[in-house]
Amino acid sequence: MTFAITAVVFDWAGTMIDHGSRAPVIALQRAFEQSGVAITEEEARIDMGRAKRDHIRALLAMPRIAATWQTISGAIPAEDDVARLHDAVEPLMRRAARDCATLIPGAADLVARLRREGVRIGSCTGYTRMMMSDILPAAAAQGYAPDAVICAGETLAGRPSPLMLWKALVELGAWPAWRCVKVDDAVVGIGEGKAAGAWTVGVAASGNGVGLDQPTLAALAPADRAARVSVAAAALRAGGADYVIDSVADLWPVLLEIAARITAGERPAT
Repeated sequence: MTFAITAVVFDWAGTMIDHGSRAPVIALQRAFEQSGVAITEEEARIDMGRAKRDHIRALLAMPRIAATWQTISGAIPAEDDVARLHDAVEPLMRRAARDCATLIPGAADLVARLRREGVRIGSCTGYTRMMMSDILPAAAAQGYAPDAVICAGETLAGRPSPLMLWKALVELGAWPAWRCVKVDDAVVGIGEGKAAGAWTVGVAASGNGVGLDQPTLAALAPADRAARVSVAAAALRAGGADYVIDSVADLWPVLLEIAARITAGERPAT
């Protein structure tokens, strides 16, 4: 029998690589620091998952950052500043992403299992194609090479619009969207999946909501770790996720349940 799920489309940082989605934070903080305006990790994470140009624009619109920028530069942030910061962050992001390109445990095994079922594998990312240039071969060497990779700037709008996901599905030849699943650690990625008409699965423990690499997360006291994951999971559920898991290592049983629901005639919530 044909598996009811046609395609699974994954985010990258915090979902399939880079436990804790550390690379974007490192690069953004360095780029802003070089411009004379320091940003906190918390500020850097608020709009995580958006295309990096949109992310920078959102950071500059935050009242504290905008006020500090005006004090230092003598003018409110403008599009020229967005462009300049984006140009600065791109090589920093590439370097940070290369250093954080370890697959999240269980990712390669999951993809191998999906391929055995004939499921197409896609990916969307807020990284530009240049930022991905070192990640793609590093991921492939670890056993993960998706059939389609859609990068920031390759559609007219990024997440939470559905355009990147739709482009991935077009390239995969996967349809209808209700036979496809979007997996993401960011709320905007869940919004992307819902807008596209796909099932959505949020990833809490390995993603941006917790923001810790695997050894640091594992070293926390159990109650502290559970509390942080619970907060991240609640945000993903509030964003509309059909399911929330700790990491992609926990995805297969959820996909079996989704497949059964599709076979029974159910469709994802909109």
